[in-house]
Amino acid sequence: MIPSWIIIGAVTFFVALGSFFITPRDVKWFAHLSRPRWLIFEALIPLIWTVIFICGAASANFVWQKNPGSVISWLLMGLYLLVEIITVAYIPVMLRFRSLKVGEILGLIGLICAVVLTICVLPLSPPAAFLLLPYLIWTPIGTYTTEELRELNPQDV
Repeated sequence: MIPSWIIIGAVTFFVALGSFFITPRDVKWFAHLSRPRWLIFEALIPLIWTVIFICGAASANFVWQKNPGSVISWLLMGLYLLVEIITVAYIPVMLRFRSLKVGEILGLIGLICAVVLTICVLPLSPPAAFLLLPYLIWTPIGTYTTEELRELNPQDV
């Protein structure tokens, strides 16, 4: 039987590949947006999200190991998957619609889902909940950054 961490890691990896549904035309629009002066960490964002996805996958594995195959575990895996899909959809959807507002909304939805997930996971596995903290810390930063981009680029709301 394949270990759960391999399956969870593979699902995480393949969902993350969805971020490649970006066309050069979409990237060109985003590249021309004005950015806040304090946004000096933009080059680190892919690395930050990689760490966050690894923490999320590890968290999911902790939850699965507590009660493998139970209905609760499957429902929580579905919630983990939903959070990742929303997160991965953020960039391609925002770029496709050329709308910072859409990106901001997706960021907020992802944060709300992650808060619900963390609350559900905490009683089952405190280490799993702890591993969700990077997401809970970074997502408001990303959402705030998108809000700042909206203010600097009102034509691209």
